Amino acid sequence: MSIFESIALLLGVAALLGYLNTRYLKLPTTIGIMTLSLLFSLLLVGVGLVFPAIEAVADEIVGRFDFEDALLDVMLCYLLFAGALHVDLSDLAKQKWAIGLMATAGVLVSTLLVATATWFLLPLFGIETRWIHCLLFGALISPTDPVAVLGILKQAGVGKNLETKITGESLFNDGIGVVVFLALLAIATGRHEPSVGFIAELFAVEVLGGLGFGAAIGFVGYSLLRRIDNYQVEVLITLAMVTGGYALASRWHLSGPLAMVVAGLMIGNHGRVLAMSDTTREHLDLFWEMIDEILNAVLFALIGLELLIISDQFSVATFVLGLLMIAVTLASRAVAVSIPVALLRPFRSFSDGVVRMLTWGGLRGGISVALALSLPEEAGRGLFLKLTYMVVIFSIAVQGLSVGRLYQRIQRRSRAA
Repeated sequence: MSIFESIALLLGVAALLGYLNTRYLKLPTTIGIMTLSLLFSLLLVGVGLVFPAIEAVADEIVGRFDFEDALLDVMLCYLLFAGALHVDLSDLAKQKWAIGLMATAGVLVSTLLVATATWFLLPLFGIETRWIHCLLFGALISPTDPVAVLGILKQAGVGKNLETKITGESLFNDGIGVVVFLALLAIATGRHEPSVGFIAELFAVEVLGGLGFGAAIGFVGYSLLRRIDNYQVEVLITLAMVTGGYALASRWHLSGPLAMVVAGLMIGNHGRVLAMSDTTREHLDLFWEMIDEILNAVLFALIGLELLIISDQFSVATFVLGLLMIAVTLASRAVAVSIPVALLRPFRSFSDGVVRMLTWGGLRGGISVALALSLPEEAGRGLFLKLTYMVVIFSIAVQGLSVGRLYQRIQRRSRAA
């Protein structure tokens, strides 16, 4: 099967699942497509028990899709830019300290807490592993996924200030999380010694370089847009800026995710107000909303289909351990967001139930799965991939479906009080 045929098949599956969800389930698109994709995978696994050849063919087809490359090297740049394009920079600036602390210190705290809990839990199941490998798992599962968060918050009815905190944090903390993961991976594989100098250099190059590069390409894009008034060319400029910018960031070892967020914020704010006509704004928004919806549908269909690859690796012990890791991840998230809120509460007010909402609304998604797939086998790839998969499925299907109801319940209690 050629690459074109594989893409055609995946798009066809995503379109069919999207239709079935819209027609019958009527769930949020990302959740509905992933749920149907999971059910489809389970159906194929069941059929495969009777007709092994069918499951073998399905495994081979799904196995052709490199989830890690598809998300990290292709989809992520467009999804992050599209998400940042609609974030109000003034709203983001009002929440800058909360977002900054949660996206940096919060990720590090959660990484340490998850790693520590994993280190103590695994021996209870007869699994021995190194501390650095537990840190890798903590780093890949701690950042919230902007793709999952942005797609679900649109329909959750969350208040503006809270939505800005959750969205802003998710846009930045995945870039920080990827840098932490890469630093730990380099140490775990022996490519670098665990030194403060190496970690500081990596953070300076990846994080600061990514932020600066994003500002630079955002400024170049803005400068080009304000000199012309042709919506076809202007949409093409933004598409080239995202594609080329992400490629250059990857080649120069800068944080591509952070660069795309900064570029999206610049074009979506200064560019939208000062460099675009009403016609261009309308067409640009429609174009990137369509890109966002299509890639989200494909991504969450692929997450569900990945079950075909790892379904035969699950055991009762693994399932129980996965349930424990869901609880550990949520508890670590609660602590990680409580610290910034506690530090900032003397200087500013927070809405009722903010910690609960930040905890439950901090969804994990495809980025965690992609990072787990990039683990080497000697770092516990098989085990940590299954645990990551369970956390992600719970996060999207359970937390994503109930975050709106949680917010409404908090609001009713607040008004009653």
